Amino acid sequence: MTTSQALRDALADRLKASGDLDDPAWERAARDVPREVFVPDGFMRVLPGTHPTLYKPVTPACEGWLEGVYDDATLITQLDGHLRAVDVAAPTGGDPTSSSTLPSLVLRMWQQLGVRSGQRVLEIGTGTGYSTALGCHRLGDANVTSVEVDRGNAERAAAALKHLGYAPTLLVGDGLDATVIDGDYDALIATCAVRHVPYGWLDQVGDGGTVLVTLGGWMGAYGLVKLTVTGRGHATGRFLPGTTSFMMARPHSRPPRPPLVLLPGQATTAEWPPVQLDDWTGRWVAQLAAPSAERLGGGEVQVLSDVATGSLAYFGVDGEGRTQVTQRGPIPLWDRVEDALSEWDTAGAPHQSGFGMTITPEAQTVWIGDERGPSWRLPV
Repeated sequence: MTTSQALRDALADRLKASGDLDDPAWERAARDVPREVFVPDGFMRVLPGTHPTLYKPVTPACEGWLEGVYDDATLITQLDGHLRAVDVAAPTGGDPTSSSTLPSLVLRMWQQLGVRSGQRVLEIGTGTGYSTALGCHRLGDANVTSVEVDRGNAERAAAALKHLGYAPTLLVGDGLDATVIDGDYDALIATCAVRHVPYGWLDQVGDGGTVLVTLGGWMGAYGLVKLTVTGRGHATGRFLPGTTSFMMARPHSRPPRPPLVLLPGQATTAEWPPVQLDDWTGRWVAQLAAPSAERLGGGEVQVLSDVATGSLAYFGVDGEGRTQVTQRGPIPLWDRVEDALSEWDTAGAPHQSGFGMTITPEAQTVWIGDERGPSWRLPV
C-alpha cells in the first residue's frame, strides 16, 4: 500500500521537475504537510463537459482515494454553499462553491508572494486549511492570519490545523470587508478571485508590502496580479505569467439573471470572430471591455449577456459564411469588445504578463505595456 509520505514525496518531485517548486523551504512544507487531513472527502465530476454536470461523492472508502488526493488537481469540497460529499450517496448536481486548489498553484503562489521568515501574511480564504498549513510550516504560526467567510469550512479547517499542531490566527467573516481584520501585514495572498481589489486590503498591508490576488469576472477570465502598496489607497504592479483561476469571492459572484431570451434584431458582420474569446488572454481583454457581461457557450455559438443592463450580443453565420452579430440593449457589447481586441492586437497581442495595474483612491485601472498604453477601468 502506498503511504501518504511516499505520495507527498512523489508529488513534490513532480512539482520540482515542472518548475512549480523551486524554493527548498516551500519544498519541505510540501513534503511535510499531509493534504488528506484537509480533504477527507470531496466530489469528482461525472463525464466532464456534459450538461448539467453531475458530481460523484468521493470518500476514503473509495478505491484510489488517497492517490487521488495527491494528484496535482483541484478537489471540489462543497456544492451550493453547503453540500459535502458525506451528505450524499449518489451523483448529484450543483455549483461548486469551495475547493482545495491544485497544489502546484498553491505552492507557486506562495513562492511568488516572496515572503521571508519573520514576515506577517494575511490569507484571504482559508478554505480547507491546506494552504494555511503550508504557510504556517514556512513562516511560523504567529506570522499567519487567515480569514474564511464560510463558518462550516472555517470550523473544519481549524480542526484539521489543530490536529497537525498548527495554530495560526483564524478569523470567520467576509475577508473582503476590512472591518473583520485588524492588523499590519507585510503581504496579503488571496485564494479567491475578485472583480476589483478591496481598498481595505491596502489598509492592512504596509507601504512597500505585497498583495497577490487573482482578478476575475463573469466571462470566466482571470489574471494573477502582484501589487506593491505605495501609500493609502495606492498600489501598482504587473500580471504574472501562466494561467491562474479561482472561484469568485461570494460577494463578487454574478447576481441572478432572468431567463435568457434571444429576440431577433439587426445583425451586422463581426470584425472579430467570437472564437477569440476561447483564447485565455482574448477573453480577458473582452472582460475588461464589458465587465458586467456573462459569457455563455463557446466557439461560434456564444452569447454575451450584460446582467447590469440587460444588453445582449449573440452570433450566427450568414449564407456566405460570414460571422454575424446581433446586439440589443443600451450597451453595444460586441462593439466594445472589438474595440478592446483591436487595441490589444495593435499592442502586439501580449499575454497577460504584458499587462499591469494601477490603483488610486479614484480608480482601479488595467493597462497594456505601461500606464500610457491602452487601459480599462475595473468596476469598483
